Amino acid sequence: MLSKSRFVLFCFSLLSMLCLVFPLGAFAADTAVPQIDTGDTAWLLVSTAIVLFMFVPGLALFYGGMVSRKNILSILMLNMSSLVVVSIVWVLWGHTLTFGTDLFGIIGGMDYLGFAGIGQEPLGTLTIPHVLFAVFQALFAAITVALIAGAVAERIRFSVWILFSAAWATFVYAPMAHWVWGGGWLSKLGGLDFAGGTVVHILAGVGALTAVIVLGPRKGFPGRTLPPHNLVFFFIGAMSLWFGWMGFNGGSVLAAGGLTGLVFATTHAAACSGAIAWAAIEWLIHKKPTLVGTVTGIIAGLIAITPAAGYVSVLSSILIGGSASFVCYWGVNILKTKFKYDDTLDVFGLHGIGGIWGALLTGIFADIRINPAGNNGLLHGNPNQLLAQVLDVAIAVGWAAAGTFVVLKIIALFTPLRVSSEEESLGLDLSFHGEQAYNEQESGTSEMRPPSFPALGIETTKVTQSAP
Repeated sequence: MLSKSRFVLFCFSLLSMLCLVFPLGAFAADTAVPQIDTGDTAWLLVSTAIVLFMFVPGLALFYGGMVSRKNILSILMLNMSSLVVVSIVWVLWGHTLTFGTDLFGIIGGMDYLGFAGIGQEPLGTLTIPHVLFAVFQALFAAITVALIAGAVAERIRFSVWILFSAAWATFVYAPMAHWVWGGGWLSKLGGLDFAGGTVVHILAGVGALTAVIVLGPRKGFPGRTLPPHNLVFFFIGAMSLWFGWMGFNGGSVLAAGGLTGLVFATTHAAACSGAIAWAAIEWLIHKKPTLVGTVTGIIAGLIAITPAAGYVSVLSSILIGGSASFVCYWGVNILKTKFKYDDTLDVFGLHGIGGIWGALLTGIFADIRINPAGNNGLLHGNPNQLLAQVLDVAIAVGWAAAGTFVVLKIIALFTPLRVSSEEESLGLDLSFHGEQAYNEQESGTSEMRPPSFPALGIETTKVTQSAP
């Protein structure tokens, strides 16, 4: 019979042997729940701030430099209002329509209406706070709407744009985002869209084309429209967009790790190859590479790599970005001329065509060795992936065109969509916002009238000053 001390020693030895054979971690793994990872959270905080930077100064100056000087404040207001309006829509109902519990593969449920239940806890298997993920996604929705502003610039009424932003984000963007990213029916068919080739760029590009057809061209189009008023603004905006795209694509990993580094590399390489290709095209055709063309090539490369950034190799990204400049050049300089649609800042030629091209090439170059969460493409023995991408593109094009058309026609039942001829001639800065971007003195005697602020009870008087 064992003594008490020997019995205790025997039990301890037996327990030690069991721990060696069956580590305690093995029992814990089955019941482990996702925990907030501070590194992943820190990266998404940075990415969200960087994407916000894409609005101002990024898209604001990129578009602002390309419009006429009498409409720069108008395009800035369109850009900013998209951000603030869509962000509120996202909090109230946009996020839940996109990422709420899937209802029949069509739309999200009302789980998160008004951000209910969205807090500091991780979302699903992610290691970031749900509330941070929701804000990151709000900026995606907002910038998709803001892109369309470039197509309808210089002629859409500001009140119409406010209504359009809220309605389009609700009825066009949210359903498509749910189908692709929220567990909807398209996601089950195997299509790949890493950071928004279909959800962002095709929706915005085709939506923009539909909008300009509904609104009609500007006065004097195509022969007498005003040239871009400040290419320095345009350049600064484009470089800010390039910087922001690193957070846009890199943040879509939703974690800080090796894949994030790859996405940075593919995004950067595609932008560079796009710039080289567009400059080469201009050099060959016009004998002079332009700043506008080279920078446009950068944007074309960034657009095309967006759906593929986390699924392809760096070498493949060079081919995607460079080839995008060729198809977007055709869209901007040939297709637009042939069909004579007045897309003010070539949103369809870049985002629509570039998004379509990038989505299709994702189905060709995707490599499961790059990202096990993806699939192989055509070049890696899976032609079905290309078919899935074709289906995604077709659905995105059809949905964007039909949804945008219906939204605008419903708004038109209540108010005119475009400005009057007199307001367009004066410029939307003065006719709709009562301001000018440049208050320059003319030679001789000039009148300077500071702005009045009647809401604050402040009155100003006219000051006459002789120019030196």
